[in-house]
Amino acid sequence: MPGIDLHAHTSVSDGTETPAELVAAAVEAGLDVVAITDHDSTAGWAAAEEAARGTGLTVLPGIELSTQLDYASVHVLGYLVDPEDAELSAAMAAIRDERLHRAEAMVARIAADYELTWDDVLAQTTPGATVGRPHIADALVARGYVSDRTAAFRSILHWRGGYYAPHDAPPPLEGVRLIRAAGGVPVIAHPGARGPERVIGPAMFGRLIDAGLAGIEIDHRDNSPASRERWSRLAAERGLLMTGSSDYHGAGKPNRLGENTTEPAMYARILELGTGAQPFAG
Repeated sequence: MPGIDLHAHTSVSDGTETPAELVAAAVEAGLDVVAITDHDSTAGWAAAEEAARGTGLTVLPGIELSTQLDYASVHVLGYLVDPEDAELSAAMAAIRDERLHRAEAMVARIAADYELTWDDVLAQTTPGATVGRPHIADALVARGYVSDRTAAFRSILHWRGGYYAPHDAPPPLEGVRLIRAAGGVPVIAHPGARGPERVIGPAMFGRLIDAGLAGIEIDHRDNSPASRERWSRLAAERGLLMTGSSDYHGAGKPNRLGENTTEPAMYARILELGTGAQPFAG
């Protein structure tokens, strides 16, 4: 079976590896296909494709679009979107700007109780990166307040921690529409995670399909066995794609490349549906 991992992040968003380093890691892991799905950005595509030349690795260009429903984050993976699509580009720019202001607000709140500055956070990013809570977590680790990102999100950055600021993003119905309009293939990311599992009921699921939802990320470490079974059944009933992936973030998360993968038949359907961009075969 080919190794097809359709969800990975670089330092363009909240991964710890550059696009070139991610490609090298995917090659070392023995993958055949890796998708670059940075949060609300296509900025890592070109570097990843250049790094993949001559490696035999195929890079599938994608995004992970931030959306919000009832105060819960619902992420929508978008494969093969047109990076020049004006409407999607504007939406992603607005989301990145919102993330930046939200991060600044949270750092200001944290700084009242901890020695933490905005420069500390910027020191954990690369130029042009989408700044967000993971970078604040890295700054807290660097300051010695927590041991790792997971500990930061369970304590200081937890929504009950007193420093949390809400994130404004378009609803998932709009996210699906934007991705489809840009020639992309929208897939709900890790629906068994706490937020999506709580807010995506049968009615919303049907509306997402009507809006153009193409698939569901089933095999993901955040989806419990019961959740995987339920979402697999729903996907099968509605003829949707079922994908699997690692959601790799380098050293930012314990997730490892290739720990979950996508079946070749599902990958082939993504290639058939996407019209906004093309995969790069290295």
